Amino acid sequence: MNRPDARRALVIGGSLGGLFAATALRAIGWHVEIFERSPAVLDSRGGGIVLQADVLQHFRYAEIKPTHALGVRSHDRLYLDQAGTVVHREPMPQTQTSWNTLYNALLAAFPAEHYHRGKTLVDLTEHERRVTAVFDDGSSAEGDLLIGADGAGSTVRSLVLPGIQASYSGYVVWRGLVDEGALADFAKAPLYEDFVLQQDDESLMLEYMVPSVNGSVTPGERRFNWLWYLKASPGPELDAVLTDRHGQRRRHSVPPGALATEQEAGIRERAERHANPAFRELIRQTRDIFVQAILDLDVPRMVFGRVVLTGDAAFVPRPHTAGSTAKAARNAMFLAQALDDSADLDKALLAWEKQQLTEGKRMVDWGVRMGNRIMGIHHPDSAADDAHIR
Repeated sequence: MNRPDARRALVIGGSLGGLFAATALRAIGWHVEIFERSPAVLDSRGGGIVLQADVLQHFRYAEIKPTHALGVRSHDRLYLDQAGTVVHREPMPQTQTSWNTLYNALLAAFPAEHYHRGKTLVDLTEHERRVTAVFDDGSSAEGDLLIGADGAGSTVRSLVLPGIQASYSGYVVWRGLVDEGALADFAKAPLYEDFVLQQDDESLMLEYMVPSVNGSVTPGERRFNWLWYLKASPGPELDAVLTDRHGQRRRHSVPPGALATEQEAGIRERAERHANPAFRELIRQTRDIFVQAILDLDVPRMVFGRVVLTGDAAFVPRPHTAGSTAKAARNAMFLAQALDDSADLDKALLAWEKQQLTEGKRMVDWGVRMGNRIMGIHHPDSAADDAHIR
């Protein structure tokens, strides 16, 4: 599929950001190798995602044709009080997908022989417009371009921008998924095919439906995806939240099945006291609750010679923007377009960087203002912003 003289890209990170970058570059004839640190197949660690137009546009650009619909359509946006009474309803149709639905579709479109698992980057060097990646197993790879798509804890970023790390926002999000058939009718009725929220002082709960773990959008086979944003002070409180059942303090999140027993008991007990009846039942029926710290990150640069940062390795917007996955798709597609339209790779990279820096910074700033307002965090820069949670 690639020409023998095709330019070669090394993509560090095999999650959504890496797959977006890899499939976009393959669409313009590049040879691409993905290097993922995890030795195992990645799982549905991200839960639900609002399906944005940028993701669909990327699929068209990369000529990826999913075998079935990518998401579940919601109709109205509902706000419930603690008793479960609808206090506000407005038509706001949108589509929600899931991390594993997008991951599986992208992975199926990328040749398995060029996706390398168990590859942890330890160093990189640039020389004569080439870049070499060195891995902890002693192996190395060389290419015309190296793309850091390895998330908020990016190793690539630590090598090109030492000292710049994501900062903690002051709150976390507790998450879970429940199979459609496992939820009682009384709880299903107010949640079914709608985007439902319960907002209290310094707390926000929300729910929407997503495809099944296998990507099915057939009624009866889908899942309810829920999120609950709650404050956790940096220090001992946050450390306790992010310490898993084996006593390991995780960096940014505790995945499904690893939550500490006392943390799981605490969030379930809190739901019994504060959640409306439908949300309370949803949390009761959740087998594996997981938690993620909400982070902020922006970088002053995205291009470092023949090394670039994309997706959450460069900008981490708060999830209220529903923009993280769309941003990664847009970074990748615009990068491929810039490279395809110019014979001068270095000039194309700098033009791409200028546009993506502006957009990334704008999204991060918007998310900070919105999140701080939702959570009652008072900050001098937290000006009023768009009141809708997307």
